[in-house]
Amino acid sequence: MTIQVLDPASESNPQVIQPAQGISSLKGKRVGFISNGKEGTPVFFAHLERLLKEHWQVAEVVLRTKSNYSAPAQQDFIDAARDWDLAITGLGD
Repeated sequence: MTIQVLDPASESNPQVIQPAQGISSLKGKRVGFISNGKEGTPVFFAHLERLLKEHWQVAEVVLRTKSNYSAPAQQDFIDAARDWDLAITGLGD
């Protein structure tokens, strides 16, 4: 199966990447959230964190909030995400 991801960023030489290998379980995993920082996200991500820990035994949830909701995530967020087993991004108003 082929998945095509459209990136709205302006790049003259887009990269071809392979999707990450899926994980079979969330138990004991580290999950990271990258929030755009809008009004609706803190409550939503707090609820997701509770569900992930209670129902799927996630070991740790990391939350990062972008400094500007309309800009790409800061490079240090991207670098930190390399240590996560799963990344979830979201937006809210």
